[in-house]
Amino acid sequence: MTQTTRLGCACGQVHLEVEGAPIVSTECCCNSCRAAGARIQTLPSAPRILGPIGATRFVLYRKDRVRFLAGTEHFKEFRLTPEAKTRRVVATCCNTPVFLEFQGGHWLSLYGCLWPTGTLPPLQLRTMTEDLPPGSTLPDDIPNGKRQSVSFFAKLLGAWIAMGFRSPKITCVNGKLQL
Repeated sequence: MTQTTRLGCACGQVHLEVEGAPIVSTECCCNSCRAAGARIQTLPSAPRILGPIGATRFVLYRKDRVRFLAGTEHFKEFRLTPEAKTRRVVATCCNTPVFLEFQGGHWLSLYGCLWPTGTLPPLQLRTMTEDLPPGSTLPDDIPNGKRQSVSFFAKLLGAWIAMGFRSPKITCVNGKLQL
């Protein structure tokens, strides 16, 4: 029997569930995630998504293992620029970031703030640490990749193979969020 985990936004209007184990549980330190996180955090009632070192906590799941159960009418996308290949989707009912999606990607990077306290999968690695400001100090508790590692891409490729090289479309986003 496959385990499912129920997740939701801060106010409880958005519900989703994920099936099985994640692809990887990570912190992203890239300039884009730090810039978007800083802007999203300025929204009223938005949770803090940038951690102490400025990284954004994500848990990556195959798209075919994520089900949106309620509240998608609150989903709006935010892009750093109109031509950005990534979109961040926010539940505007309480300004909780829900996921980051790469154009054409077969996975969703779900924001760590969706997990109830104490249930977030353990952190496995940090990526894009070369984008952090000079002098940043990183703990040595997990691998701190300057970029995405070969093992990171191998995990994504393994998930894509398991999905039969499909990339399901996420169509439940209702408009744009201007920040």
